[in-house]
Amino acid sequence: MRFYFSTRHIPGLAGLPLAERIERLDHASKKLTVPEKTLLNVLKLLIIVPVFVLILRTVENWHSLLWAALVFLLYPLIVKPLQYSLSAKYLPDPSKERT
Repeated sequence: MRFYFSTRHIPGLAGLPLAERIERLDHASKKLTVPEKTLLNVLKLLIIVPVFVLILRTVENWHSLLWAALVFLLYPLIVKPLQYSLSAKYLPDPSKERT
């Protein structure tokens, strides 16, 4: 499986405007299987739960708020490439679409 960090790099979406790329990816993500959706949701939980734990620790140490912000900012860098990669296989083949 190839990882895509941007929607522009997905072969089925190359050359399309951003709104159309997002719409097609949304449609393709609805076709994800249950194990793929579960994998994405578990990954999201593994990232979001530590953020809340770090926020709760700000009473003891205010530096944990900075760590929570850092982890929260890394969320799209971890989740989106995996979501794009899993959804890319459900996009229509660009060569078949043009004919």
